[in-house]
Amino acid sequence: MGNILRNAVENKRKKLIEKLIAFNVYKKEDKHLFELSLTELENEYKAFQSIQHPHCNFGSIKFTNKKSK
Repeated sequence: MGNILRNAVENKRKKLIEKLIAFNVYKKEDKHLFELSLTELENEYKAFQSIQHPHCNFGSIKFTNKKSK
């Protein structure tokens, strides 16, 4: 069970690193991405997404069908 979890964590770290590199993010402060923990990578990716996406914390835009008088 330990190896399965370790492999899953490492695979997730690799995917996050690949996504960040695709956006030209190579370091966080003085650390290279491969030196960061999974939690640090997740936080960095979420922070980067919130900067890049205009509706990051609001969900999608919802239109209502209000009838005008």
